[in-house]
Amino acid sequence: MTYDRLVCANCAAPVNEGRCPVCRANRERLQQDNLFAGMNPMALIALLAVLIAAVALLAHQTA
Repeated sequence: MTYDRLVCANCAAPVNEGRCPVCRANRERLQQDNLFAGMNPMALIALLAVLIAAVALLAHQTA
């Protein structure tokens, strides 16, 4: 999940704005915990498509 849609329970502002210490701490934690946190969904779909194509090509070459 990306943090751009999360709302802080402490200040009721979007977490990505980092208005309060709780927002900033959670934003940092989400960025460190998730390797793909900064990527948008279309980039993830494109990466998945490239990986599937690479596996299909490898399977075709070994058959």
